[in-house]
Amino acid sequence: MTKVLYSPASPYSTKVRMAALYSGVPIDSVLVDSNAEPAELIDANPLGKIPTLILDDGKAIFDSRVITQYLNRLSGNKLFPRNAEKRLEAEQLESIADGLCDVLLAHVYERRFHPEEKIHQPWLDRQWGKAVRVLDHLNAAPPRLGKKVHGGHIALAAALAYASLRFEGKWEKGRSKLKRWQKRFEELHPELAALLPK
Repeated sequence: MTKVLYSPASPYSTKVRMAALYSGVPIDSVLVDSNAEPAELIDANPLGKIPTLILDDGKAIFDSRVITQYLNRLSGNKLFPRNAEKRLEAEQLESIADGLCDVLLAHVYERRFHPEEKIHQPWLDRQWGKAVRVLDHLNAAPPRLGKKVHGGHIALAAALAYASLRFEGKWEKGRSKLKRWQKRFEELHPELAALLPK
């Protein structure tokens, strides 16, 4: 069976696992510690990054956006609309959600991997400033949400769950529309919400 190497806190892993579930593509989730650089991960992905999808024939697919596009093709377009304009909207939402994850992770890693005296506060401030702009942009006009979702919705749900995991109480103030969107996604899609980091 196809397997995904993942970490439960990784928003990119979460996105891929939710996308596979939603698109009906069966995968086996294999927990890995990317910091330990396990051979299974490094042999499949020389970058040592998660998620990495490993197909039955041993072929590896990475990064998360490449994986969601692969899952979309495999599932007959269950993740992204066929209409070019709507597909672009979904892809752009996935991109901005992934970008939010990028800056939040940069913020986390600056603190995690540097001793206190080496933490560069201007770098943290710059990353947080980007996160604030993205969150405000999304709060101003949250994407429409219904029973049918696409890869962009899934990416945003994963990004907001990661923000809640690592920055609870810091990102929500003044963003009630986005908080409602997050709650509505979880209510409409409890099977996907079960994969979100808590």
